[in-house]
Amino acid sequence: MNTLLLQSMEQVTGTTERPRIAVSYVRVSTKRQAEKGGTSEGFSIPAQKAANQQKAESMGAFVVKEFVDRGESAKTADRPALQEMLGYIKEHKVDYVIVHKLDRLARNRADDVEISKLLSSVDVQLVSTTESFDDSTPSGSLMHGIMSSVAEFYSNNLAHEVKKGMLQKVQSGGTPSKAPLGYKNVINRDELGREARTVILDPERAPLVAKAFQLYAKGNKTVQQVADQLATEGLTTAPTPKIPSKAITQPTLNKVLTNPYYKGMMRYNGALYEGSHEKLVDAQTWEQVQDILKSNLQGERTRQHPHFLKSTVWCGSCGGRLLVQVSKNKMGNHYHYFMCSNRHGRRNNCQQRSVQSDEVERQIEEYYKDIYLSESQKESLKTLLYKELDERRKEELSSQGNIRLEKDKIARKQQKLLEAHYADAIPLDLLKREQTALERAMADIETRFSALEQNYTDVRKNLDMVLELATNAKRLYKIAPEHIKRMLNQVFFEKVLVHAHDDVRPEKTPIFEALLSAQTKQLAIFSELSGQTLPQKMVSYARCLSKQLLVIVPGIEPGLSG
Repeated sequence: MNTLLLQSMEQVTGTTERPRIAVSYVRVSTKRQAEKGGTSEGFSIPAQKAANQQKAESMGAFVVKEFVDRGESAKTADRPALQEMLGYIKEHKVDYVIVHKLDRLARNRADDVEISKLLSSVDVQLVSTTESFDDSTPSGSLMHGIMSSVAEFYSNNLAHEVKKGMLQKVQSGGTPSKAPLGYKNVINRDELGREARTVILDPERAPLVAKAFQLYAKGNKTVQQVADQLATEGLTTAPTPKIPSKAITQPTLNKVLTNPYYKGMMRYNGALYEGSHEKLVDAQTWEQVQDILKSNLQGERTRQHPHFLKSTVWCGSCGGRLLVQVSKNKMGNHYHYFMCSNRHGRRNNCQQRSVQSDEVERQIEEYYKDIYLSESQKESLKTLLYKELDERRKEELSSQGNIRLEKDKIARKQQKLLEAHYADAIPLDLLKREQTALERAMADIETRFSALEQNYTDVRKNLDMVLELATNAKRLYKIAPEHIKRMLNQVFFEKVLVHAHDDVRPEKTPIFEALLSAQTKQLAIFSELSGQTLPQKMVSYARCLSKQLLVIVPGIEPGLSG
């Protein structure tokens, strides 16, 4: 014991008899309790300290040290201040350990027994300011054991009730925890003062989080590249009382892209539940993102040599993607080549030689001369397509009922699956597999239904844009900058196969394959005489076209001459 401390105690008590020494231990269970009231200690900790100090004074003891656990559960003895206190009483002479209540020290009977044995071994008495027991007597030990058991029961029962309440909230579509990036937890109160905790969109971050899914779903950016772009555009993490917001990073964005919460599903205890919060991404896009992430499990590679034909050109021999290689001659000039990725990686026996990129570019530009509709053909096709669209619209409206029934059937299967899991009829791993299959089936249903619900006017606009592109493609491509050429190639071609001897063979997308065929052109001119109609697939192709590509591409000087 510190000599100066003993001397000061003797001066206070006026006696040389060794005074009684006590240590005080206080604890609150949650960070919210510890920080309540805007202070680091909150209201509960100071109250416990004061009660322990008063108890020590009533016994004629001095509190020489206080130990405080802020926001620590008593279900485990692995608490910093508790362990510090137990170490302290081993090294120093202490008469009493004072707690506000026994459950402040332990809510686990086994831990209570171990702590009691340690206190007994160093001749320290446990004292509660609100409870009366004496471990030195059999009846006092019995009372201590009963109170310890009651504390353990209370803790376990409270945990059970909390889990039950959280499960009920999840089942009703609520969010039982902190909402992820892009959302905010809010508390609303009615006229009676009752609280209702809900989740709303974060107006600052939600649009950028939604954009993250759209960017990555295109498949031409890595997670790191998307994170860098969104960080530049201002996407930051949500701040906390102790941690300020910071720019989005690749690990954080990866968690966002794999969280089903953004498609309207809540993951709880390994199972998925439908949430009532607003979705930031549709099910189809979310599944597409998961497929891309799975395909990149071995790591994403950043493209070192960008080229506007990347993702468009493929090996004509083995079907592999073509890579860009850059060579430099003695004069310091750089030349770009396309090389088969399969041959480069030795994944097969492909012998396709490298091809100069400028030759491929030239041949593709030449091919655009064959993408052509005259003004009369365009107008005739427009009339026929509008007529076909009207007929398809009537048929589709009548089929919506069947799709709704199919959707309801899947929803009932999902509910029965969860009920079986609640009844312990199926294990968690089987639940996850079945839920994944049903989620994909539901995503497919929603895609079909959204296609039927797509605005009729939008489809007509798509058809107009397709016809306009086919009429002006040659002029547009000739003067377009590289990023627009890339978009035009994606609109017109499924892929461009590059064979040996610089033989370039583009494969048109279905809509333009049908639109530019000789049969279609003939029907456009002679349909009234022959009575024939255009293939119905053409309307479906127009319905599924990428709006982004079609809106951006026609913006290039529509009145250009060839």
